Amino acid sequence: MRQFLKYVLATLTGLVLFGFVTFIIGLGMLVAAVSDDDSVTVAKDSVLELKLDKPIDERESRESLGALFSSQADNIGLDNIKASIKRAKNDGDIKGIFLNVELVQAGRASLEEIREALLDFKKSGKFIVSYADAQSEGSYYLASVANKIYLNPQGTLEFNGASSETMYYKNLFEKAGIDAQIFRVGSFKSAVEPFFRDSMSDSARLQTSSFLNSLNDFMLAHVAKSRKIDPARLKVINDSTLVHNAEDAKRYGLVTNLGYYDQALDYMKGKVGVAKDKKLSLVGLSDYTKSADDDDESSSDNRIAVIYAEGDIVTGKGGNGSIGSTRFAEAIRQARLDDKVKAVVLRVNSPGGSSLASDIIYREVALTKQVKPIICSMSDVAASGGYMIAMACDTIVAQPSTITGSIGVFGVLPNIEPLLRDKLGITTDRVTTGKFSDFPTITRPLSAYEKQQFQNEVNRIYADFTTKAAQGRHMPVERLRRFASGRVWSGAEAKERGLVDVLGSFDDALRIAARRANLEPSDYKIQRLPRQKNMLENVFSGISEEARMHFVREEMGPLYPVYEQYKKLSTMTGVQARLPFELNVR
Repeated sequence: MRQFLKYVLATLTGLVLFGFVTFIIGLGMLVAAVSDDDSVTVAKDSVLELKLDKPIDERESRESLGALFSSQADNIGLDNIKASIKRAKNDGDIKGIFLNVELVQAGRASLEEIREALLDFKKSGKFIVSYADAQSEGSYYLASVANKIYLNPQGTLEFNGASSETMYYKNLFEKAGIDAQIFRVGSFKSAVEPFFRDSMSDSARLQTSSFLNSLNDFMLAHVAKSRKIDPARLKVINDSTLVHNAEDAKRYGLVTNLGYYDQALDYMKGKVGVAKDKKLSLVGLSDYTKSADDDDESSSDNRIAVIYAEGDIVTGKGGNGSIGSTRFAEAIRQARLDDKVKAVVLRVNSPGGSSLASDIIYREVALTKQVKPIICSMSDVAASGGYMIAMACDTIVAQPSTITGSIGVFGVLPNIEPLLRDKLGITTDRVTTGKFSDFPTITRPLSAYEKQQFQNEVNRIYADFTTKAAQGRHMPVERLRRFASGRVWSGAEAKERGLVDVLGSFDDALRIAARRANLEPSDYKIQRLPRQKNMLENVFSGISEEARMHFVREEMGPLYPVYEQYKKLSTMTGVQARLPFELNVR
């Protein structure tokens, strides 16, 4: 019997090993197959189709589940979109761009980057055609540059201005028996308001109204210019919500044609000389990216490092969609110590997070500034901790529609004793070696002395934040604090107050970095950091977490943002430097 069990165990072990080896070999063949199939040929008289139907982030995620098992990632890289538009401008096989955009998932600054690339494309004389069954205000902002804008005759176009909505949890906490103990600096630090209010404070309403109007006025001015509509007239159309249906959109000149998808295709067939009974060659963004040769043709050894800082700022390495202090400090340090890297562009798209993690990254930026140019390019959001990591840069470049500022800090320490005692019937007791050995704790209310100590720490961090910001901005700290107190600004408002230096795009920041390093456009390559993992690395280090989140998003659908807020709240540790808990501008 013992001998039999030994043979069975040996057989099972062999089968497991065989299965594992087969999996590795199969995975290797899959990787090879995907690599072999990457080459895509663009046919003559093609049209580049920009179907922006996934979240637009700074870079396409190579760590996503979609990227692992198919040729499609779960997001779209802003860098890929802009590079493809730029390449298509001079590509003889591409005759135009087809904008197939309905509900674009991107911030205002990202939309501005794409829109500027489209306007530059039009300088080639090639056409841009847009089509939508229904269109959000953000997607229409892109479509407004098109030569022909098709809207489904039964479709709708949202054109009613910008809004921002915040969820408040005061009543929920009261029902649950949770006392949110709040510590903050600055009358405008509204990030903590959802925990102790059921509506906006006057200061929160003031700042939100200010930057929303700034964003909306900027958008209207550019739409008016593209559609050749009097700006004052367009303002009335927008404020009064005069566009209710497709006919209204056509009547007021927002679209050029009411038509169906096939009619938009027929128009483009006529533009490229293809018969109506023939198929139009549409090249998708993903395929067009694959067809590209190395976009860095320079043979120079010089480098400009572009460091992408996107997501919440957290201590440690962080994960997908977050800025881990350890990982990003290492990336900045790598760029600083690399002699081939002549300048650095820090691309920030973050609402902030841990003040400690932000300060760790700030330190690396300040050290880099001492040895080589480092330029910040602000994307959709670079606020609070996101502003902190940017403020030591030589030059800060922001889009007029960037959300920035929010120079302030806060701390929240929940007391769940009422929840445990009154709702769950649980009591706690403790033994300590000193009077404050259990501080901080969430199972009892803080004493007046403990609250004061917590507030003192928040005050200290705020003083450090504003002092360093004033040094970076070359202004007296008293003047900077007039623009601080946690107040949020649009990029245009921040420029007026000296919080940013230049209104412009990522490309503008790159040009400034090259000029500061005395580099010609053909005399450097771009080095992108932090390095993204390849397919095999994803399999063996964390793809399970990405897969889990992929299915959570699919299952929860529109409720996923609420779950995401809960996850963010559960990971907050220490004093925070971040935007209002969930700033949703649409």
